[in-house]
Amino acid sequence: MTDSTHPSSDVLARAGQSVVERLADPYPGPIPFSVEFFPPRDAEAEARLWRTARTFERMNPAFVSMTYGAGGTTRDRTVRIAGELATETTLLTVAHLTAVNHSIDEIRGLVGAYADKGITNLLALRGDPPGDPLGEWVKHRKGVEYAEELVRLIDDLGDFHTGVASFPEGHHRSPNLAADTGNLVRKLRAGAEFSVTQVFFDVEDYLRLRDRLVAADPEQGAKPLIPGLMPITSLATARRMTQLSGSKIPPQVEERLAKAAGDGPEENRADVRAVGIDLCTEMSERLIAEGVPCLHFCSLNFVKATSEVLDRIGIDTRGALAAL
Repeated sequence: MTDSTHPSSDVLARAGQSVVERLADPYPGPIPFSVEFFPPRDAEAEARLWRTARTFERMNPAFVSMTYGAGGTTRDRTVRIAGELATETTLLTVAHLTAVNHSIDEIRGLVGAYADKGITNLLALRGDPPGDPLGEWVKHRKGVEYAEELVRLIDDLGDFHTGVASFPEGHHRSPNLAADTGNLVRKLRAGAEFSVTQVFFDVEDYLRLRDRLVAADPEQGAKPLIPGLMPITSLATARRMTQLSGSKIPPQVEERLAKAAGDGPEENRADVRAVGIDLCTEMSERLIAEGVPCLHFCSLNFVKATSEVLDRIGIDTRGALAAL
């Protein structure tokens, strides 16, 4: 399933770092980067995830994160694989944790399961309702209502480093951007050390969120606000992802992608992919110029599209890809 490694003492010391500490380390490239994985649904997908993780490991990301499957076997697989990433690789692993369908006792048990694997970096999320992410959110009768409560709960359980989600376009449940910014400030004040944004496709949305956050609370605004990026390789997939998350593809981006997709019954995937790589590269370069602390890539458990963007912005991927 996985190949074994023998980390050096230096690597073991880095494994105990927080995300914020890792981002403060000297970095050989133009900017630190990180990668998001999601729990695979079967053995074949799990094997692909491990090939992808091992390839990214050779590129030295600041950290990797594992999204959270609420309920049932997906949740169990999430916990298991996140633990294996933490114990069987040199990757600093951040585990997502949501409040959906969980009692406080269950959350404590999950945090303990992660701690047993040496995972002390957690991303605390309220989470979306299962089945319909845009549907009504119902609090577990013995759970927590908001992510800020989840942050406090995690911090009360031990020496953990907690991050939260942020939303450049505003969360779809927030009445306006001011309310959404206030929610982020409360999560950070509760003890979160950093935030990772929802994937977005307009750098201005990120920059305006950063401005609002600093204006609302300069102390919390100084914490890392990590932009979430995804190289688009399919217009249909990008449209569905944004619909499910309550976000949007900006008109100028939609126009470029639609032109590449063509008018046929099937989209021209090769041309869409080429435009998607260009767009993500342009965004990455702008964000680097704006002084962001890190670039966080939603990989969809594949390596090539993200690696192409990394190569274009000056991060050496050749050695890692040569081993494929």
